[in-house]
Amino acid sequence: MLLFENLVPVSRTDAILKRLLALHPKLIDLSLDRMERLLARIGHPEDRLPPVIHVAGTNGKGSTIAYLRAFLEAAGKTVHVMTSPHLVRFNERIRLAGKLVSSRKLNRTLEFCEQANGGEPITFFEITTVAAFKLFSEVKADYLLLETGMGGSYDSSNVVKHPLGVVITPVDFDHQAFLGNTIAEIAVSKAGILKRGSEAVFGRQRDEGRAVLVRQAARLGITPLIMGEDFDSRPEDGRLVYQDEQGLLDLPPPALAGPHQFDNAGLAIAAARHFRLPVSEAQIATGLRQVQWPARLMPLPGKLLDVLPAGSELWIDGGHNAHGAAALALALRDMQHRRPLPLVLVMGLMSPRNPADFLAPFAGLVDAVYPLAIPGEPNAHKASAIAAASRAAGFETVEAKSILKAIERAAGIGRPIRLVFAGSLYLAGHVLHLNGTPPT
Repeated sequence: MLLFENLVPVSRTDAILKRLLALHPKLIDLSLDRMERLLARIGHPEDRLPPVIHVAGTNGKGSTIAYLRAFLEAAGKTVHVMTSPHLVRFNERIRLAGKLVSSRKLNRTLEFCEQANGGEPITFFEITTVAAFKLFSEVKADYLLLETGMGGSYDSSNVVKHPLGVVITPVDFDHQAFLGNTIAEIAVSKAGILKRGSEAVFGRQRDEGRAVLVRQAARLGITPLIMGEDFDSRPEDGRLVYQDEQGLLDLPPPALAGPHQFDNAGLAIAAARHFRLPVSEAQIATGLRQVQWPARLMPLPGKLLDVLPAGSELWIDGGHNAHGAAALALALRDMQHRRPLPLVLVMGLMSPRNPADFLAPFAGLVDAVYPLAIPGEPNAHKASAIAAASRAAGFETVEAKSILKAIERAAGIGRPIRLVFAGSLYLAGHVLHLNGTPPT
């Protein structure tokens, strides 16, 4: 992960992004005023986009988008994508008609938006989202898959007036300082992307979140499809079985690892069918086989794995909150059942997330926890803080001074192990960079 606040710029893109960070307002008001001001100055590119599918929620947004992209591309459609954060290079956030934006095109557009902004206060995510919209408006594509950055109502992406469809993945606790301290409050923010005249599909929700989402949908005249009520998906005999009012689909399992991916895939299938996307059952099956989404319970071959004893496994996962930790723990329990190995969790975590909350699902599962301070991240927990929570929870705990030191220590176990880097996409990005396998 390239951290523009703390590194001497190493490329023209980094230099531009470092300047944009300096424009951050001293006080943040929850509004879209800065977005709308800059969009107006550059001719409202948000009004010249291909059909938009807008995705919000706590976890599973990126995976759901990855499935939708895979389905559409299997059908021969071209797809723009905006996601965040990136893992290694900022370019990963913007995909134009299927390909990561080139540095030349990205730099030109960022500088255009910087000049149009005229030095006025604006957040980093706002001005880079404006740049993304300008790029999307200039390159032809059949669809745009648009992920919210954090919330919904006042998210920078929420300037699209008439999305084709809206997907809200499960709502859980995250970013409480900005979104609220209850599921209901967080759901109010997520529901802000719903628009009158658009279709909507909701992932599996807690009761209090479901009530908020359904109530807001009703106010807008929307009848949403809800997972677990109007449709569902499940693993069965090594396959994915999906069912809705149109019937039952018997499909291959998703290529992304973990039981939670059956829900994410099912949510994407429901969206494809409900939004009447031009994809067939065969193309959905192809998409499930070919889908890629880096750093989401991802096995990592290459030079870092080669440091470990033969027969070992190396995994990275970017789940960064308690909900994500629970999904990871469930997947690891399944792996341990199928092939028991010593299991070591290398954990880095950003503030203000609570290390104890993240660690709780791993009780009785992992053999050791190696706390690690995420390199170059001033807002990351210190290894000592994670270690204190780990020891208090009864885990065997050894602080690691670096990613490489963690791998070397795990290798010292002297037999095949399962080593998992978890807790943050920022940490996953560093591991990918060290391994020489950035996303493409």
